Amino acid sequence: MSGRARTMVCVVYVTVVFMVSMDMTIANVALPAIAREFHAAPAATGAVDAAYLVSVAVCIPASGWISDRIGPKAAYLGALALFVAASLACGVSGGLGMLVAARAVQGLAGALLLSVGLTVLYLAYPPDERMRLARAIVLPGALAPTLGPVIGGLLVDHLSWRWGFAINLPIGLAALVAGAVALDGGGQRARRRFDLRGFLLVAPGAGLVMFALNYGATRGFDASVAVLLAAGLACLAAFAVAAPRTREPLVDLGVFRDAAFRASGGAMVFLVAGFLAAGYTFTLLYQDGLGHSASLAGLAVLPKALGLMAASQVAGRLQNRFGPGRVVTACMVGAAATIALTDLVTVGTPVHLIMLLHLAMGFCVGQSSIQLQITAFSTVGTAATSAASTVYNTERQMASALGVSMGAGVLAAVPGGGLAPYHAALGAAAGCALVAALVATRLVRAAPAPAAAKT
Repeated sequence: MSGRARTMVCVVYVTVVFMVSMDMTIANVALPAIAREFHAAPAATGAVDAAYLVSVAVCIPASGWISDRIGPKAAYLGALALFVAASLACGVSGGLGMLVAARAVQGLAGALLLSVGLTVLYLAYPPDERMRLARAIVLPGALAPTLGPVIGGLLVDHLSWRWGFAINLPIGLAALVAGAVALDGGGQRARRRFDLRGFLLVAPGAGLVMFALNYGATRGFDASVAVLLAAGLACLAAFAVAAPRTREPLVDLGVFRDAAFRASGGAMVFLVAGFLAAGYTFTLLYQDGLGHSASLAGLAVLPKALGLMAASQVAGRLQNRFGPGRVVTACMVGAAATIALTDLVTVGTPVHLIMLLHLAMGFCVGQSSIQLQITAFSTVGTAATSAASTVYNTERQMASALGVSMGAGVLAAVPGGGLAPYHAALGAAAGCALVAALVATRLVRAAPAPAAAKT
């Protein structure tokens, strides 16, 4: 593949991930307006989010099989076309039921785009050139959470919530045309059988875990949530036992034999959970606990996106000099420190100091995220890229839900009023970052030599 074609693949990947990520945040902002238009209770609109999240969790495990069966290009472009069509259906929905169904289809397509997209990207770039992607792959995650609520608020206030879905149409169609031209039609294909038993275990398992974590974070944790979570974990455990005995498992857990992939994935779970728990908790602390406005809270955490982007500019040089394990360990200790320092924020803390803390937090987390993702696939063979992408994205989705649920759970569990629950939740988030640092120490031995990364 030529250099120009590789660049186009990267552009398509970044555009699509940005679109999918921003779609979620825009939808969250639009929920009150949706409830008013459809004369639905605010709690009922939670199904709009739940349908999307559960569909993502259910479909990601099967994304590797789909990619192998029909080829990464066909799977990616098919998912992109489905996402655009589902966005159109969301925008023209005549009732809450139709909107929830369309969001479920969006989730199925979004799961394929996130998982197969990573496969397509890493098949286009050999391991020694993937660090060059750092400046690009961090952009969607840095900008979408920041711009999504802003764009969604403007659309809801001045046009309609329906435009929050309609904007996916021109973006998605442009990416579809560019992808059809740029993506390599080859890639691995395997006429392997569909592991129905595995799907009947891992799909409900992942779906129940995601639903339980989302429900617990938004509605509160009770016995029903515990039952759903236990059932989901039991299904996943059963799949983990059955998969090694299956000739062609739906998800090849053999990728965990790769030490670099195993350590990177483990550190990433704690990294994402801690980072999202800290973001969720601090926003509530700053508004509900300290009495500041939503606008000032948004301004205070905005530098996190700048820190994430700044991290991408030096990722290659740091990896070459120190190796990914040392970089991630140091950065996660730094992330834990900055999260702990936000726990000391009071009503009188100058906003510029809070912004500096979030700038440093964003840099540390962004640097770690880049190093972990690149290192996770550094020693994974081409034939196993699809399976590794499926596993890595499943871990990341679960970690995202776990982080928010952990923050909400600690806030609900800590007795007493005042700021004590917020302090406990931020302390738990900092603890996650320290665990990530501990797990990342294994990368010192597992990751390839620093000189392998080109910048």
